[in-house]
Parts: sequence; structure tokens; C-alpha cells
Amino acid sequence: MSLERVKEYLKEFGAEDRVLEFPVSSATVELAAQAVGCEGKQIAKTLSFELPQGSLLIVAAGDAKVDNHKFKETFGVKAKMLPPDQVEEKIGHRVGGVCPFGINPGVRVCLDESLKRFETVYPACGSANSAIRVTLPELETFARTRDWVDVCKNWE
Repeated sequence: MSLERVKEYLKEFGAEDRVLEFPVSSATVELAAQAVGCEGKQIAKTLSFELPQGSLLIVAAGDAKVDNHKFKETFGVKAKMLPPDQVEEKIGHRVGGVCPFGINPGVRVCLDESLKRFETVYPACGSANSAIRVTLPELETFARTRDWVDVCKNWE
């Protein structure tokens, strides 16, 4: 189960006990915001893409949308999301619980600039009814990336 995989992964950072589990679905930005009790824009959604070099996760604010032009300028290819039936195999988590923690080896993780307006955000934790409250420095540490990109729109 992905939730257990994420909790085991977060043990390395002493954060496994901070995972929030809900009796309701948190599989979409709207549902996650209701479950957590925050605004949807504070949900750190994780989007799965396919690049010629392999799979890519973009973690962005809940109100941000991928800008195809910015994506192509940044990565050199058109934005192509992974088909839902390939996400678990390629990333390690099912749609609705995709997060940058405890993912398959070789998956690149980038954080979008849309997150920088918040002190804390709430990414999922591998299941469709979980999240964790993290600061941006914690998100960088837990996701093992300092790779910030500007590939989203509609959040300014």
C-alpha cells in the first residue's frame, strides 16, 4: 500500500507521525482542502508527466494550471501527462494519492513557483485519503529536490 510506503519513507525525516489520514476522500484539490480545512490553493498537487528521459512529477499549488508554453520552454517538449493507468506503475502511487515521497527510483521531481507564496502546503501521502502539512524547506527535503520551475499559470 502506498500510504504505508510513504510513512516508511518519511521515517528517515522523523515525519511519519505527521501524516494525516481522513475518513473521507482527499483525491482532488477540492476534497483535500475540505478534509484538511484549508483553501484549495494550499493543496500541493502532484502532476505526473512523461518526458523522453523518463517520468517527471511537478508539485504545484492547488489553484495553478500547467502552462503548455512554459512547460515546453522549460523541458523542451510538449506537456504530456501520464495516462492514469500508467501512473502507479511508473511513479509508485495511484492517481488521487500521488506525491513526491516514496516514489520509484529515477522519477524526477520539480517544485513549481506557485507554491512559494505559502509558508505551509499539504501534499498527499500516497493514498486518496491522506496528506501532510509541510513547510517549503521541508517539502524540498522530503521530496529530495531543490529543483524549482515556473511552468504554471492562473495562480498570480
